[in-house]
Amino acid sequence: MGSEIMNAMQISASGMRVQGSRIRVITENVANSHTTGDTPGADPYRRQLISFKNVMDKESGVRLVEVDDIGFDDTSDFKLKYMPEHPAANEEGYVKMPNVNTLLEMNDMREAQRSYEANLGMIEQSRSMVMRTIDLLRV
Repeated sequence: MGSEIMNAMQISASGMRVQGSRIRVITENVANSHTTGDTPGADPYRRQLISFKNVMDKESGVRLVEVDDIGFDDTSDFKLKYMPEHPAANEEGYVKMPNVNTLLEMNDMREAQRSYEANLGMIEQSRSMVMRTIDLLRV
């Protein structure tokens, strides 16, 4: 029973780590949602995306989750905003704006937070089970 509980805690801890990384990436996207280029035609901040992968922990024999890659969103276009006084404005007065949708980012943040909390709940439950087992063995 002990190793199964430890394995569950290890799996949940890996889930918490990757969700923490996901939250950091989302936070960076939101923080840069208005970061434009410095010169006319320069690209603004490009939204980052995070992906995960399953890896086998050879020591314990359980599958854990890890960050696979943190890349850039090349599929969505930059939006143009009319700001003729901006240093990055093109000849027509338009500035390329980041491809960050803050509403989408906040929804992703909420999902990551819930996943983090679910993993934390599993660790707390596993810890509680271990403590009850120790209490039973004391009697």
